Amino acid sequence: MLGAAAAGSLLSACGPTRAETAASTSGATPSSPNSPGSAPKAPISGPERGAASYVLPNQDGGWTPPVSHEGRVPTGADTLLRIDDGGEFSFDASQVETLRPDIFQPGHFSLFDVLAHLAKREGFAMEYHFDEAGDTHVIDSIDGRGGWWYKAHYSGGWDEQNVFRMDQYPYKDGTQVQLIREKEDRLADIYRTFREEVARLESNSGQVILPRVTIESPYFEGNGYRTFDDVAVVAHDVRIDVLQPGVVTGLDVLLSLAEQGQLARLRLTWYERIGIADPVDSYWVEQIDEAEFYKGPGFVTESYESCGFVYETGPEEFPGFSGSHIHIPSDVRAIVSPEYAFWFWICL
Repeated sequence: MLGAAAAGSLLSACGPTRAETAASTSGATPSSPNSPGSAPKAPISGPERGAASYVLPNQDGGWTPPVSHEGRVPTGADTLLRIDDGGEFSFDASQVETLRPDIFQPGHFSLFDVLAHLAKREGFAMEYHFDEAGDTHVIDSIDGRGGWWYKAHYSGGWDEQNVFRMDQYPYKDGTQVQLIREKEDRLADIYRTFREEVARLESNSGQVILPRVTIESPYFEGNGYRTFDDVAVVAHDVRIDVLQPGVVTGLDVLLSLAEQGQLARLRLTWYERIGIADPVDSYWVEQIDEAEFYKGPGFVTESYESCGFVYETGPEEFPGFSGSHIHIPSDVRAIVSPEYAFWFWICL
């Protein structure tokens, strides 16, 4: 995502910026503020400088970082789960067990796992079931009331609308979660898109195939967009410290495109923290492919200062900040079989 500068990288760790929001609501795609012949500003120095960065393919021709990094194991620190009209709760992460051992490694778990743990510990009445057709746990009721959904954000961010399975949303210390009563029709539409994903996966014999992947960059020819249809995506197990082997992620979309010869170069940078966001513990995508044309001295093909790549993936029905553009790092964002993925360039 965005470069090493705190202001730029924070975009990928927390909530939407003014530039992101304007792009989402107007339909415009943000692009580089540079004019021909002007040079980008030098990156801001700070605690994020010196983070480990990897250019791919590596020396062996592979498309995974040559060094494995591990995120911190959750403790439950600085975390609150709020339930509308139901109070606030904290917890000890060592007591939480995941209901999705097919997704998470021991010691890691989802936001839904936190809720299930608290329901058992606090004794409030929560009914739920696992919906195989949607590949997710569904809350039937809490204290006799239905229609529950959630908002969440990591350290340094704020609440954002999402249409992401709660039992696949990775927990990190500092996460804030709020259970809300959602409109009946929106909740029905969210669960319908989940079932459509599973049906798409089954129709492709278990192969994750995205109908559309789009990458936008000011350094691509034409209108700056590249679109790829019916992209087969496989797991690269970049984050087996958090996720089980074989879990396909948002990052795997780019890695699979690269392996298929559609991208010539990627650069990933590992950040432990970005500005006030701590922990981060993820790879940011800071370069996608090479420039297709030369725009003058000083122009670069990768993230710098407050310019770089952000992404979203999900159902076409909920693009942008209506639910698919959420700030889960792509390397730990499990995907089932979404309709699209969109990586685009933005300058704050």
